[in-house]
Amino acid sequence: MRDAQSFDDFYRSTARRMLRYGYAVTGDHTEAQDLVQEAFARAWRHWGRLVAHPAPEAWLRLVVARLATDRWRHLHRWRAVLSRTGPPPAAPPPSEDGVLLVHALRQLPAAQRQALALHYLFDMSVEEIARESEVPVGTVKSWLSRGRCRLAALLPDLSAVELEANDVS
Repeated sequence: MRDAQSFDDFYRSTARRMLRYGYAVTGDHTEAQDLVQEAFARAWRHWGRLVAHPAPEAWLRLVVARLATDRWRHLHRWRAVLSRTGPPPAAPPPSEDGVLLVHALRQLPAAQRQALALHYLFDMSVEEIARESEVPVGTVKSWLSRGRCRLAALLPDLSAVELEANDVS
């Protein structure tokens, strides 16, 4: 059985040293934080046995060092793959229409924005959205209708024909 109080005491007395050690091993503060957090999570999982270990802090340092080595190997493999294949192609910049649409969507209430996204991006029916949102079908229809009307006002270049084609019955 794990003793939370003894683990808390262990954590408080070793966390700063472990972070300094992790930073010394990796040379990166954020990476050190990740490694130390993972090491303490593993220590907590094994605390029932680790509390009786003659040097639990040494065990923790070993875990940090092994995690750092594993991450270094992973990065080394990734660099080798990149050297063979080259970097991935640059992502194209967003279209002007896309930027305008995102800006307009951000001005809608969350429920309308979510309903529009589920309907148009995931091709979900009104009934499916209602079931997932746990609201009546009429509410979803209202969200979609009001959302489209608000988008039409925010995006005046959008033709009425496009809006009518997307209308939900």
